[in-house]
Amino acid sequence: IMGKQAVDNDNNQTGQILSGLLDYSLGTFISKFDLSGDSSSVEVCREIDSGIETRKLNLPAIVTVDLRLNEPRYASLPNIMKARSKPLETIELSSLGIDTSPRIKVVSVEESGTKDRASKQISSAEELFTELNQMGVL
Repeated sequence: IMGKQAVDNDNNQTGQILSGLLDYSLGTFISKFDLSGDSSSVEVCREIDSGIETRKLNLPAIVTVDLRLNEPRYASLPNIMKARSKPLETIELSSLGIDTSPRIKVVSVEESGTKDRASKQISSAEELFTELNQMGVL
């Protein structure tokens, strides 16, 4: 289960890439899911323009979730104070035996080129209509 977006580039690609690398089923923008009784599949729902889309995914699967999946629980002040006094265990990544070498390389990031066409400020609907007519759009 992963979030649907990252805060760095907001590209919505981590779940899709992980699904491809692991060859797992993928459900994106999920707002509801139900695990089957035998844990072999999961039924997922997501909101689309025309309503709710429901799919069945075979497990294992990668699911990227929408904010509507869960209502956040807010910690009470006494529990926050208790949490501050509890020890925090730190685990070295190298001790987990996970290959963390990059599998994706950003070749370049460039600003898109500007078009050579001159732009024109349109001040009224009538002027827009005339311009679109002259261009053959209407």
